[in-house]
Amino acid sequence: MHIEDGVLPPKAWGMWYGIATLFVIPGLREVKKRVQENLAYKPLLAMVGVAVFVISAMHLPVPVTGSCSHPCGTPLAAIIVGPLATTVISAIVLFFQAIFLGHGGITTIGANTFSMGIVGGISGYLSWKILRLFRSPIWLAAGVAGFVGDLATYLTSAFELALSLHGHVPLIKQWMVFFLGYGPTQLPLAIGEAVFTAAVLQVMVNRRPDLLPRIKPVKEVEAHAASI
Repeated sequence: MHIEDGVLPPKAWGMWYGIATLFVIPGLREVKKRVQENLAYKPLLAMVGVAVFVISAMHLPVPVTGSCSHPCGTPLAAIIVGPLATTVISAIVLFFQAIFLGHGGITTIGANTFSMGIVGGISGYLSWKILRLFRSPIWLAAGVAGFVGDLATYLTSAFELALSLHGHVPLIKQWMVFFLGYGPTQLPLAIGEAVFTAAVLQVMVNRRPDLLPRIKPVKEVEAHAASI
């Protein structure tokens, strides 16, 4: 997912910077608001940011020029701190990874934030919300969120590359070629991220429910509904 400097032309990476900004600015406002409402939100945000940094730094080489394959951590982050805050976390994480680890690049932070932080985070969060709406167990909803968010990230990254580099090849065809380049490594990583996300959320709900006041086990939801 870490698209490197020099892969996207200036027009493309400028466009992705602009699109990412449309999400990061509301994300900063959301963070500021939630910190004012609850001071404990700030250390939680920092903890989640470190987790995303570590998870997304574990990369594998892929046969896609100027990119790599790795888990994301943003579906989990979106569930814990919210999808808008996750876009801010992702932008910061990608900046430090580009500076200190050489993963990705400065010019491509916008494109990488869009794929990992925005699409990956929001798609995972929506999957979580939909399954929880239908009273799915926490571990199952979280697992699906991790899987969907991970694959959505790489579908988006492949699209970003295809949009800029498809040349005379049809866009859809080139998009699938890039995505299939990620496939051999990304599918097992997506399964791993599903298991990891499910395990972390279930443990947090069982042992530290105070960190997730808006997440309740299905039995508690059903008991509340019955009492009403």
